Amino acid sequence: MRSRYSAYVLGLIDYLVTTTLPAQQPLLDRQAMAQWSHDSRWLGLNVEREDPASASASRAQVIFSAHWADPDGSQHSHRECSDFCKLGERWYFIDPNHPLDVGRNDPCPCGSGKKFKQCCRC
Repeated sequence: MRSRYSAYVLGLIDYLVTTTLPAQQPLLDRQAMAQWSHDSRWLGLNVEREDPASASASRAQVIFSAHWADPDGSQHSHRECSDFCKLGERWYFIDPNHPLDVGRNDPCPCGSGKKFKQCCRC
């Protein structure tokens, strides 16, 4: 989560896209992400809890609050419990704005070969 927040601060939209679950990447609005990244004054990130079960875990959750100011100076914060899944050696963000349209017994769209209910199901 820290790297994704830093990517917003630095305007690294390609990084944000490539660290999102591959099945969701085509659904992302790169222009809107870039605009928000550029227009915001980033004020900080608080990671409240990280919950990987173990070093060998393939799923994790992170509860965080991100803080920013809009161009007019109004300040905002967003608190979220984010889900991540690990494919190979890489972690991917599961974007809650783009729900995965699969049944629990379908193959997981992340490409792991597991059923959705045993993999990236939130």
